[in-house]
Parts: sequence; structure tokens; C-alpha cells
Amino acid sequence: MFELLTVSVASLLAGFVDAIVGGGGLILVPALFSVYPTAAPASLFGTNKSAAILGTAWATAQYAKRVEMRWHALAPAAGAALVGSFLGAWTVTLVSADGLRKALPFVLLAVFLYTLARKDLGRTHAPQYSGRTEALLASLVGGAVGFYDGFFGPGTGSFFVFLFVRVLGYDFLNASASAKLLNTATNAAAIVLFAFKGHVWWHIAAVMAVANIAGSLLGTRLALRHGAGFVRGVFIVVVGLLILKTGWDGLVRGMV
Repeated sequence: MFELLTVSVASLLAGFVDAIVGGGGLILVPALFSVYPTAAPASLFGTNKSAAILGTAWATAQYAKRVEMRWHALAPAAGAALVGSFLGAWTVTLVSADGLRKALPFVLLAVFLYTLARKDLGRTHAPQYSGRTEALLASLVGGAVGFYDGFFGPGTGSFFVFLFVRVLGYDFLNASASAKLLNTATNAAAIVLFAFKGHVWWHIAAVMAVANIAGSLLGTRLALRHGAGFVRGVFIVVVGLLILKTGWDGLVRGMV
């Protein structure tokens, strides 16, 4: 019971962070590995995805009630993200992700510095495209980041948010809402693969999912109340933590 309580609290916090800007995996995945150190990593990843998808889907529904979701672009983008995630997961069975693991901190650092330098970035919602052009660009973002999520994963939500802001001209609040939809799609693809291989602890995932939804509800309300500037601030903090985490995992740990 203590183990389940621990991962449930971590799932609640992860849902809270995920609902605002993504990055809940920073909390939940290390918690699962700490509580269940002898478990197969695939089982922990599958259980994490199975818990997180309900919180992400819940956040999507809550945002859709208050934020203008550009469905003509987001629906095909979600489909592209799902397909990309499948392809990424298949590719990682053939190619090592070690090179990407080492490069990721530098990519995130570039995103971090760019966001800091452009103080007006993502504060105003001014979509730069419409119609088929917007749908095509959103689908390219969905497919590319979806592939990355299936292939490797850390920072997926942050990449979705940043690219929706930078490429499509969304503010951080609308970008976060859009990212939740696409993240739901990539999680669904991953769950199908993990479940097919028997790598989901459904009894634990079910309890964690309830906690994740509760955290998601709190995070979504906070983001909607305080708007794009607040989401931008949380984005900067989460990306900064991702830089530290991925830098340790990809560059420092191997030398220690």
C-alpha cells in the first residue's frame, strides 16, 4: 500500500505539471523506477503511459471548453502524431538512441535560450496560417515529434508546445492545449505497443490514473486562470529541469 501511495502521489504531481505544459514524466518515471527497482523498464514505461494518458485526455477536454481548439489543423496533426509514434517505436528496435540521448540536452538548451531571448514569444495568440497550410504544418509537427516520442521520449510535451508557438504563432496557453491532444495520441500508440507485449501493470495504472486526473484538473484550472504568461514561465522551468535531467543521463552518468 505504501508503494502504491507513493506512485499515486507522484502521478498526481505529474498530472498537474503535464496539464500546464508537459513534462510530468520528469516526476513519475523516476518515482516508478525508485519504488520498483527490480521491475522491467518496459513495464514501468508502459504503466506510466497508461496512467498518464487519462490525465492528458482529461486536460484536453477541459481546455477544449475554454480555449479555441483549431480542429481543422489539430485532428490531422493528432493522426500524424499517432503514426509517427508507432514508426518511432519500431525504429528504436533497429537503431540505438544513444546519439540522440547525448544531443538532446543541447537541443533543449537552444529551445530554452531562444524562449528567454524572445520575451514576447507566445504571449499573444496570433495564428500565422489557416486552412490547409496550417493543417499541413501542424501535421508535420505532429509526425516529427510523435516519431521522437516513440523513438526516445523525454520532453515531448515541451517540444509540441514550443513548435506550436514558434511555427504556428499560437500563444503558450493555446499551444499547451493543442499539445495535450497530440500527446494523447502518442501515448495511445505507445500503450498499444506496450500492452501487446504485456508490459502494463493495469491494477497499478488504474489507481495512478485517478490521481493523474486529479492533478490534471488542478493544473488545467491554474493555467486557464492565469493565462499564457503563466504557462510560459512554467515552460521555462520545466525545460530547464529537462536540460539538467537529460544532461545527467546522456553526458555525465557515463563518466561517473
